[in-house]
Amino acid sequence: MYKSNLVAIFSILTILLLSGCGQEPIETNNKEIDTVEQGEDENSTQAEEEKSTEVEDKSSDSSTQTDEEEMQDSNNNEKVNSLSELKVHYIDVGQADSTLLQFSHDNENYTILIDAGNWNQNNVVNYLNSQSVSQIDIAIGTHPDADHIGQLDKVLNSFEVGEIWLSGNTSSSKTFQRLLKAIDSNGVDYYEPRAGDEFEVGPLEIAVLYPSSISENDNKESISLKLTYNEIQFIFTGDADKSAETTMLNSGFNLQADILQLGHHGSSTSTQSSFLDEVDPSIAIYSAGSDNSYGHPHDEVVNLVQNSNIDLYGTDVHGTIIVSTDGKDYKVLTNKDGTVSPSSTKDTTSGDSSEQQQDTNSNSPETTDSCIDVNSATVEKLQEIIQIGPARAKELIDLRPYSSVDDLSRINGIGLARIEDIKSQGLACIGG
Repeated sequence: MYKSNLVAIFSILTILLLSGCGQEPIETNNKEIDTVEQGEDENSTQAEEEKSTEVEDKSSDSSTQTDEEEMQDSNNNEKVNSLSELKVHYIDVGQADSTLLQFSHDNENYTILIDAGNWNQNNVVNYLNSQSVSQIDIAIGTHPDADHIGQLDKVLNSFEVGEIWLSGNTSSSKTFQRLLKAIDSNGVDYYEPRAGDEFEVGPLEIAVLYPSSISENDNKESISLKLTYNEIQFIFTGDADKSAETTMLNSGFNLQADILQLGHHGSSTSTQSSFLDEVDPSIAIYSAGSDNSYGHPHDEVVNLVQNSNIDLYGTDVHGTIIVSTDGKDYKVLTNKDGTVSPSSTKDTTSGDSSEQQQDTNSNSPETTDSCIDVNSATVEKLQEIIQIGPARAKELIDLRPYSSVDDLSRINGIGLARIEDIKSQGLACIGG
């Protein structure tokens, strides 16, 4: 009896309270109800009811983002805003290659070097000093050619380097041997990246695109990388050729990037149209020497890039090129003003043809009208070089590769005087 009267009194009080409010109860989800019930006073309850009403109003509009999406966008914006400036320096090192990346995160400075110019120069070391570089987190030699690993031994001897990445292909050149010695004497960690590897260096993501294995095919098996700085992507392929590009295309990797460094200094042995279409860059950059004997960049590559409405920059025309980005937008700064156009370097039509032959026949030489590459020319072609007869041509091939014309002194009977004769003729050269 007492219990029944209590229930009746409670029901009457409930009706009076609801009618006094002058409104129906707010329908909302259980989560919001829990929040309301956990309120400590009438004011907090009212605030939560207003919040619930706002949530209902937003959810009724299908074009409005959910709370979760808004939070995700907020997190992404905070990530972008928290990123420091990344500077990518495409260093003017003549007919060679070197790229410096610098950025900072959480009060830590990061430095990455991809290739290090030619063996007979100091321009990479000098440039690093000019940028106040004191330590390098990762130094990368895309392949053993002397115009890519040329100054890596000097870099290791001059700066504190955390890791060095090499393709694993080897060379008998003095340049490569000096590099191995520098790695050992400085105790630098050594790594051979393979396709599918992924790394994070602070906020920078590095994905290895190529190679998955090696077979001493140096240029073709250049280390190829995709670097992502939040929303901005860069691709580097060293001297990888069209067959390597095809492998990357078939790999299933996401190759889209904003900035592409053209393979092999803008040579026609690289940058096939299907690869360019897949990368779909806004900017293309190549590294080449002014009036180089190879005719880099080749006309067909220049035309392909520009006909694709891609802005083209080259170190032979623009000097050192710097791309700076906050992870969302980027800008391009150049040391010189200029416009790349077909035949902006020496026009060497026969050079284009012979390099295309090299794509399908590794024994075909890379030559131009005035240059015979001693690292790839045939026995017959080598004999056009003064002091090189049939026997020496065969020995020359057996002793390949060479890091310089002076290195031909390894051939029996080729002394300093004959080296000077070869240089004076101006026909022999070292391939890029």
